[in-house]
Parts: sequence; structure tokens; C-alpha cells
Amino acid sequence: MQLPRNIFKQALAGPDTLYGIWAGLTTPYAVEIVATTGYDWMLLDGEHAPNTVPTLLGQLQAVAPYSVQPIVRAVNGDATLIKQLLDIGTQTLMVPMVETAAQTTALVQATRYPPFGIRGVGGGLARATRWDAVPNYIQTAHEQLCLIVQIESRLGVENAATIAAVEGVDAVFIGPADLSTGMGHAGDASHPEVQATIRKTIDAVRAQGKACGILAPNVDDARRYAEWGCKFVAVGIDISLLRLAAMTNLASHKGQSVEAAPVSRVY
Repeated sequence: MQLPRNIFKQALAGPDTLYGIWAGLTTPYAVEIVATTGYDWMLLDGEHAPNTVPTLLGQLQAVAPYSVQPIVRAVNGDATLIKQLLDIGTQTLMVPMVETAAQTTALVQATRYPPFGIRGVGGGLARATRWDAVPNYIQTAHEQLCLIVQIESRLGVENAATIAAVEGVDAVFIGPADLSTGMGHAGDASHPEVQATIRKTIDAVRAQGKACGILAPNVDDARRYAEWGCKFVAVGIDISLLRLAAMTNLASHKGQSVEAAPVSRVY
């Protein structure tokens, strides 16, 4: 049995912008529904959604038959947690709140087996190895692994170039919610200072030859970030879409407007 190819990692080197959706409902049934809708990728959120390793496993299994490419966001950069997430079959991993090259190097090491890192060997216990059905998994796992680090603070922005330059990092994802809040413009990613910082970060990452991504549920924001060079853009959030659809449906029956229900620019 062959190790599954990481289509998302390959697509980062292609010409097209990749459009994704944020999944926070945490159930296999919900993500499988969304998997049928045509998004290029789906973020399974282990940071702000109430996910655990077992719930993430179920969601990975649910979307496996579909073309959408799953990205798992860890709650933090703990090496033990990263080991577990990789063992359940995560091939594209996102780690939040990365601020230095040293921190980034440690994350790369957490995803690699010795002598290049510190990842423990799960062997036949791990879904990633297809329970030892994949030959030479230890030697080849890194080839299909995509590591995305999140920059979402002033310090991270200052170190964007050195973070992106770390070997083993495939992409950088900008977090506009935390970034804008840390800059004193809570939740306002549209503020000119925040916009300038986002563009500066995109330029710094691309200068290192790495792909850059961002969350942008607002259509105009998404288009602008793509024009600035973002390779992968999350343009929707399952929870927000469900809530908005429910509100719109009710309002249509009551003859009311839903204009007061804004689309978040960050979450």
C-alpha cells in the first residue's frame, strides 16, 4: 500500500488560488456534508472548536473519500500532540501563534523522525502507516507532510521572513483576528494599519519562496488577498454559514431583512 499523496501540498506549487472552508462543527457528519460542496480544502479546527484527537480522527475518515483536502489545526505546538495528530493520518498540519524561527524549527523537528527530528514511532498502532501496510513509512512520511505555521502577532510579523525561511515549513497562514486584536484594532482586520501589516507579511513570506494563506470570509477581502499573492484563502466558516442560512430562511418567511447580520471579516 502506498502512502496517500498530499494533493494540497502539490497544489501549493501550482498556478491556482485554493479556496477553503473553516470547519468548527466538529462532527464527521457535518464535515462530510461540506466535503461534497467543492471547496479545495477544509480546516478542521483543533484550537477554537471543541475538538479532540478522536473527534479529528473521525472527521479525517469522513472526508477521505472526497476531493477536499483536510488541514488539521492543532491547539498549540506541543510535540506530543503533534505526534498524535500525525499518527491519526494528518498530512497537512497547521500550528497557531508562531513567532520565531527557533519555535518554527522545533515544530519541524516534531514532525520528523530521528535523526532529523523527535517524532516517536507509532508503527502498527497508527492510521498514518495504515497499520504498517505502508512500506518505508518512517523514511518517506515527510515527503507527503505539509507544515503550515500561523503568524498572528506583531512579533510573528517582525520575524516573518526568518520563520518562512526555515527548511521544512511549507506555508505561512496569517491570522487576522488575533493580529488585529494584538495591534489594538480588536477584530477589525480592515483597519489600514492591519491591512498594511498583512500585505507586508505576505510579501515577506513570498520572498522566501513559501506559500501564504489567510482567513477572509468577506468577498472583497478574499479577492484582495488573492491579488496580493495569497495562495490559499479560507472564504467561509461552517458555523457562520449555518447561522446565516437559518436567519435568512426565517426572515424570508417573516418578510424581514437580514441585512443586520454581518459577515465577519475575521471569524
